[in-house]
Amino acid sequence: MKNRLKVLRAERNWSQADLADALGVSRQTVNALETGRYDPSLPLAFRIARVFGQPIESIFSED
Repeated sequence: MKNRLKVLRAERNWSQADLADALGVSRQTVNALETGRYDPSLPLAFRIARVFGQPIESIFSED
């Protein structure tokens, strides 16, 4: 699954650790999400959408 996490994070000048803290996950999880090695659970996808104030569909897309 493709995502715009790295771009959205960079727009806010957040480190991976900053985003991880906001989501309640590890920095390694954020890295795995950004590189496409891990697809988020539905609850995590909703938390990500809430943190960035965007619909899930605008952050994640199918390959």
